[in-house]
Amino acid sequence: MKLLDCPINGIRPMSEFTYGGEYRDMPDPDTCTDKEWAAYVHYRNGAPGLKKEWWYHGPSGTWFIAERDTMTDKISRTYIAGQEEAK
Repeated sequence: MKLLDCPINGIRPMSEFTYGGEYRDMPDPDTCTDKEWAAYVHYRNGAPGLKKEWWYHGPSGTWFIAERDTMTDKISRTYIAGQEEAK
């Protein structure tokens, strides 16, 4: 069974989680150009490597960030957004 470390509930079965997409810094919608906004909405870096991703733990309703190597599928750490230093 594949497991994932929820920053709130600890190690749980992967079936309790939903992938939410790659974490990316959003440009300021009030000051960015249309080209910058379109790049944020439509373009992704699909190259394998270390990515920050949004994950959702269904039973607790917790959204968090997981740092995962997409080449090996190894998750190096998880944390609540804004608490990067906590773990």
